[in-house]
Amino acid sequence: MAVDVSPLPPPSPEHRRIAAERFERANQVIATGNYDYGIQLLLTCCKLDPANLLYRQALRRTQKAKYNNNLRGSRWAWLTTPRARARLKVAKRNRDYLKVLEHGEEILCKNPWDLSVQMDMAEAFEALGLLDLAVYTLDQARQKYEKDPTLNRALARLFEKRGNFSQAIFLWGLVREAVPDDVEAAHKAKDLAASETIARGQYDRVEVAANGELSLPAEPKAKPAASSASSTQLGLPERLTKELTPLLAKLENQPTDANLYLQIAGLYRRHGQLDRARELLQQGLGPTGSNFQILLEIMDLDLEPFRRDLAQTEERLRHKEAKATTANAAADSDDLDEPSFEELERIRQKLKKEINTRELEMFRLKADRYPHEPSHRLELGTRLYRADQIDEAIVELQQARKDARLAWRALMMLGLCFRKRNNWRLAQRNLEEALPLVPDTEEMARKEILYQLADGCAEAGDLAKAIDLGHELANLDFSFRDIGRRLDEWQDRLQQA
Repeated sequence: MAVDVSPLPPPSPEHRRIAAERFERANQVIATGNYDYGIQLLLTCCKLDPANLLYRQALRRTQKAKYNNNLRGSRWAWLTTPRARARLKVAKRNRDYLKVLEHGEEILCKNPWDLSVQMDMAEAFEALGLLDLAVYTLDQARQKYEKDPTLNRALARLFEKRGNFSQAIFLWGLVREAVPDDVEAAHKAKDLAASETIARGQYDRVEVAANGELSLPAEPKAKPAASSASSTQLGLPERLTKELTPLLAKLENQPTDANLYLQIAGLYRRHGQLDRARELLQQGLGPTGSNFQILLEIMDLDLEPFRRDLAQTEERLRHKEAKATTANAAADSDDLDEPSFEELERIRQKLKKEINTRELEMFRLKADRYPHEPSHRLELGTRLYRADQIDEAIVELQQARKDARLAWRALMMLGLCFRKRNNWRLAQRNLEEALPLVPDTEEMARKEILYQLADGCAEAGDLAKAIDLGHELANLDFSFRDIGRRLDEWQDRLQQA
């Protein structure tokens, strides 16, 4: 995936401080329903730090919330925005991209679903090297204009530029559906499929012709989703075939029912038939109008190879650790075909990072699509924390904290976030609030919270409280992390003091 490299100078420390203060204040006033004031504060944040995705997301959510997500904005938008549109066009012609963004946001305050403005802003973001913001802007436009070929073409090109080939292939497919005689869309699917295969390292699926060009295996001719699904029963276990038969019969009569595709794919998945599940879901995108749940399921299926590789890598690490304690350690070190412990650990970290990045993108889509579902906020905040996007994680987790069912998890993650920000006062407050809410069945979480509290108190110089918390943890599990050694160390420090 491409990394944004922007010619924009970073904001000064003073601008960053002011933007952070305005952002915090904006969240407070928006929570009270004062959208207009919150929007003005967020506009200031975006002007001070134009490359900050978090500020743009908060602004767009608030703009849409102001109009109850009615997909049209103010009924008088056409009357109140012509002057701002004229200024935007002048700025675009002069290549003053920051002004394009400022005037664009002014218009979106009246109609957050304005397609032409979002297209212009995406061009400005791309020109400034801010591909993530360009993608986010066009993706927001698709909430209303999901089938627009011009929009999907622009977003597909951005995904291709970032290296997100599967998303680009899907969007080019939509362009081809809308404009069947589009030459570019017709060629893009095969070209990007080759690029995706190479990017994933699956070279065995790519053949090199005599002229040096890459060629993929011949694609099967298009056929109706239901009949194609029926043909996939060949070679399947008898039990699976028995379960599939009535569902496939239903699908033939109801080819636009997204739930049937998901149900059948779930059966394939439970029986380890991941390729068949993905093929069926891809076939279902057309008849169901690119159903959102089917898109999410495809994204989740794409994660399975990484999860499997991670499980295998962790198993090899455990095996190597066990061997290191036996007499076979010397023999194992002579095995040149076996990766070293350090190499396996590098692979493990790389896989975890890749999985987290993909899951982050998936839960961001869920949170944007279902803004009032706090569980998506919790999952998104957790993955933002793992990606070291701490400020954005805090915003999502504070939203999830409002749900009583999720409060203890959100509070625990907030404590971890504030520890990473070196704000022990807020970290301690959230962790202490989380501790009594942890269910009896979540013993590991209780241990983690006790450890974080004890360690944080020791760092803050409150050794007596650290020792009390450490003893409470040691009473539950003396082998948890290094709590035994830490207790000895804290007691020595307390005696010396």
